[in-house]
Amino acid sequence: MQKQSLLDRWFPHPFVSFLIFLSWLMLAHSLDATDILIALVLAIGISRLVSPFITRTPHIHWAPAIRLVFVVLWDIVVSNFRVAKMVLGPMDKLHPKWYRVPLETEHEQVNTLLAMIITTTPGTVSAGIDQERGDILVHALSSDDTELDIQEIKTRYETPLIEIFDVKIAEGANK
Repeated sequence: MQKQSLLDRWFPHPFVSFLIFLSWLMLAHSLDATDILIALVLAIGISRLVSPFITRTPHIHWAPAIRLVFVVLWDIVVSNFRVAKMVLGPMDKLHPKWYRVPLETEHEQVNTLLAMIITTTPGTVSAGIDQERGDILVHALSSDDTELDIQEIKTRYETPLIEIFDVKIAEGANK
């Protein structure tokens, strides 16, 4: 059994600790010493409590992850305006569609995050990941060209996710 360093024992998942610390400070709306101390105690305590449930943390490339966050935030803002315009406009201009987005990988984090991103972007909802078929079923509020929508999802979200998690694409993967 490998001996853990003191830092690894106190912060088994540093990113989780950081998110908890930051979340508490944002919820408290304060940078008082008391709130900083409470945030630190929560960050250490909760991270250690959930440690047995987090079996492995994948290696993440942070530069593409940060770029993807900004792409998704931008797309959420823009699509909110598009959806508002569609919903407030004539109903005959809506063309709801169901379509399948083929997945390039069986990597759980990539596929789960891709489905989450699709769901959080207004105007689209992922209905489910079908690992056996290797795709995600998507419902679009309005789509004139589903192939274009599929390529946009793959280019804007799936490709960066594959880069973030450094996933190797197998030969003969879905295209």
